[in-house]
Amino acid sequence: MDGARVEPLTPVGPGTFFTVWSGQLVSVVGTTVTGFGLQIWVYTQTGSVTSFALVALAFGLPATLISPVAGALVDRWDRRLVMIGADTLAGVSTLAIAALFFTGNLQIWHIYLLVGFGSVGNAFQVPAWMASLPTLVPKRHLARANGMTQLIDGVALVLGPAIAGALLFTAGLGAILVLDAVTFVAAVVTLAVVRFPAVSAPAGAETGPSLLDRVRQGWRFIRGRSGLLWLLWIYAAVNFALAFSNVLILPMILSFSDERMAGAIFSAGGIGLLAGGLVMSAWGGPRRRIAAITWGIAVGGLCLALAGLRPNLLPVGIGVVLLLATVPLVNTASQVLWQVKVPLHLQGRVFALRRMLAQAASPVAILLAGPLSDRVFEPLLAEGGPLAGTVGSVIGTGPGRGIALLVILSGLLTALIGILGWLHPRVRNVESELPDTIPDEGSPGRPGSVPGPAAAPG
Repeated sequence: MDGARVEPLTPVGPGTFFTVWSGQLVSVVGTTVTGFGLQIWVYTQTGSVTSFALVALAFGLPATLISPVAGALVDRWDRRLVMIGADTLAGVSTLAIAALFFTGNLQIWHIYLLVGFGSVGNAFQVPAWMASLPTLVPKRHLARANGMTQLIDGVALVLGPAIAGALLFTAGLGAILVLDAVTFVAAVVTLAVVRFPAVSAPAGAETGPSLLDRVRQGWRFIRGRSGLLWLLWIYAAVNFALAFSNVLILPMILSFSDERMAGAIFSAGGIGLLAGGLVMSAWGGPRRRIAAITWGIAVGGLCLALAGLRPNLLPVGIGVVLLLATVPLVNTASQVLWQVKVPLHLQGRVFALRRMLAQAASPVAILLAGPLSDRVFEPLLAEGGPLAGTVGSVIGTGPGRGIALLVILSGLLTALIGILGWLHPRVRNVESELPDTIPDEGSPGRPGSVPGPAAAPG
């Protein structure tokens, strides 16, 4: 089953990939603007890191829990239609928040509920989009195509915080929500005007008709390949460590600066992400993808630790920019590795399971981040606190420095996990031990190479 040949498909040409990519770019920018705006709005309304963190939890937890079912359905349904439905669901969620805001009825718990509702769409959209890439571009262009998907995040992070900050100061939260709804419409329109190649399983490959059977089949594929399974545990540990910083970076900056400068820092970080995405789009990344993944994680962790060293925008900005510059390298190498090692007809459920396992511990960190910072780390580094004369002499004391210590520890733990990943033999050798399931262009079962992005076998 895993090494089965697949039938050639009629190439769809580069237009399909670039059309969908442009729609996703607009949509993700809108989502980033809204996410940044909602988090700032909640934090300024409550002054609580815990309340702030619950917005991130509301977005991440439902998507993580529903991922296995979503992935199985992605493999059963038309992936283009899945993406249309997912963007529509997220758009409806945003419109509901906007309606409550404009009528003066918006409460914090409404945001948690509706953000969680929108995240269900994200649980379907991500595996559908990632599993579609090998059917839209040939194998030799997969790294560049994935690099371009990283560009989306870079552009969104450059523009999103800046737009959100400007709109919050000038027009308020309502304008942000309306903008997000419009971007979802743009994404749906671009998907409506294209068609994706169909993907069908080899004869006898499906073990049963039920969703549970399909989920189990994806799990058996991962479990039977120890290198991929260990790589997932590394992802889970890294995401656990980084989840603290994802929640705490913004409150840390706001402890010594304002919303506009926080937006500027995130936009600067987006430039790092954008630069990394541009490099990966043009280069495609190193041939040793595992080395890029593990050592990229280690370097990124050290950059994160730098961001917490002083209550000053310069080290924070440098650390955030360098951290995010490593993200496209790691994510592109990882995505291509999984795309070439997992059969096309299994990618939806395997990618969804990968997401669930990799992010399973992140909600725990998000839940812990607020109480740990508010009740433990902040008192430790308050003026005259237990660590004021030791750690405080290095990173400073006062509001926000306990949060900074937690960010530093998060970065150091991330770096350690990356190094340990490289030292694990099953992880280090996974590329050579597992065969590619997508044949090279021109090999049996694969159509001849087509200039530019084209359809891969289904």
